Amino acid sequence: MGQITPVNQINKSFKIAERRIAVNRSVPAIELKNVTKRFGEVVANKNVNLSVNRGEILSLLGENGSGKTTLMNMISGIYYPDEGDIFIDGKLVNISSPKDAFEHGIGMIHQHFKLVDVFTAAQNIVLGVDDGKKFSIKKVNSRVKEIADKYGFEIDVKKKIYDMSVSEKQTIEIIKVLYRGADILILDEPTAVLTPQETVKLFAILKKMKEDGKSVIIITHKLNEVMEISDRVAILRKGEYIGTVNTAETNEKELTEMMVGKKVDLQIQRLKTDFDKPLLEIRDLSVKGDDGSVKIKDVSFYIRGGEILGVAGVAGCGQKELCEAVAGLRKIDSGLVMHKGESLIGLTPKQIIEKGVSMSFIPEDRLGMGLAPNFSITDNMMLKSYNDGKGPFVDRKTARKNAAALIKKLEIVTPSTETPIRRLSGGNVQKVLVGREIEAGPNVIVTAYPVRGLDINSSYVIYDILNEQKQKGTGILFIGEDLDVMLALCDKIMVLCHGKNMGIVHASKVTKEDIGLMMTGSKNLTEEKVYGKAKDSHLSEQEWEEKKTNTKEAED
Repeated sequence: MGQITPVNQINKSFKIAERRIAVNRSVPAIELKNVTKRFGEVVANKNVNLSVNRGEILSLLGENGSGKTTLMNMISGIYYPDEGDIFIDGKLVNISSPKDAFEHGIGMIHQHFKLVDVFTAAQNIVLGVDDGKKFSIKKVNSRVKEIADKYGFEIDVKKKIYDMSVSEKQTIEIIKVLYRGADILILDEPTAVLTPQETVKLFAILKKMKEDGKSVIIITHKLNEVMEISDRVAILRKGEYIGTVNTAETNEKELTEMMVGKKVDLQIQRLKTDFDKPLLEIRDLSVKGDDGSVKIKDVSFYIRGGEILGVAGVAGCGQKELCEAVAGLRKIDSGLVMHKGESLIGLTPKQIIEKGVSMSFIPEDRLGMGLAPNFSITDNMMLKSYNDGKGPFVDRKTARKNAAALIKKLEIVTPSTETPIRRLSGGNVQKVLVGREIEAGPNVIVTAYPVRGLDINSSYVIYDILNEQKQKGTGILFIGEDLDVMLALCDKIMVLCHGKNMGIVHASKVTKEDIGLMMTGSKNLTEEKVYGKAKDSHLSEQEWEEKKTNTKEAED
């Protein structure tokens, strides 16, 4: 596995870190002064002044493209500032690599984990720490257990990464930086893929770290979590530092106004519509993943016109495979996808449209599957319509006009309509994808995490757009990760656990805690079984009684 730093050296680094905490609580753990970072003509950060104290949790807020990740990448050694200074415990430091960052006690936990699946937890934790000497795995395991016991982590050091849940993988990432002696931790969207119960556990751990004198910086878009966990909140807007406020002296509305620069209505409306008959009916669907394992097992539900059906589940429980199967992009192992009694399996997109189903798919992998990174915004808009023309030439003029309108409507930050998608921030890439799919005028939308990576203002724009589509009679399958949003936006929520349907519940009649328990398999809200089949919770009581009668007559 390579050469690993011996445990005695690791323990030494911990003692140094502990002494640093004890001695320097009177000065900021880390302080940025007039930090600026440019990428060509684009100024990502401009004269940012920011400080984090020992024993403090600081939340970092800002719209997409405001420079949050760039700023943290400079602290963690991935980027180097063009101007400005960074101070650790009051001393000017030079951080030009992640190795430099670790030597100054800085560790970053990225949203997308950087782990080796075939290695154990312990192997991943020590991987990459190199001084040319051998190590004792027994002592490594002992040190990992010491860290876990100190902060309340639950960890099996011999477990392989591919056998772990998302929260377990996140635990490994956090312990990995603690093992290296980090006392300044940066977490990028740490709760994005956690259940409510797992989020509670994580926050309890972070509070223990704070009590131990650690400094924690959290990048997040979830304002309710900001208010719950942080001591102070720093806000960036368009690359510039707006200010830092004490969490106890502010509220969600004020923070949003500081981020956006104007007043924003933070209300998600669950619009009432007259639900049509099902546009799509999914019966006993089973789907395999890329590795051949069953990801979706015997799942049944409807997508109705004028209804938003949410899908909740821990990351990796089959949401991706479900979306792709419904959209016709993944082979179905068994079961049916039907429209008005006719199967759509095996049909081309054109044939599906001829059957009366115009579907838009917003995939989880926005660059790998949804958009062409090297194409401009205009060219990506044309991917849905290039085949509509009658002549041999494509209509770029109309596509450019549509791209310009989309940029204005969704406030996409870009130099022009001809800018390659790869040059946009993650949030702005997502806006292009969502906007393009909505502009296609679908009657069924299948969307996976449509606001992932979006700031609060942009997220509410997307919610409003989905509600507009709902009012038009569009049926929406909404895979989400923020349960508060799903409870406010969706009409019903289907909960998946290891590919199985744990129940379809009315969003207005269920609690976030119930959904969290269903996500982990601890609770099943599937209705009482009758004649060997579970009650279809999407049916009215009258429809269900008729179905029971028809089923009994058929069996008789």
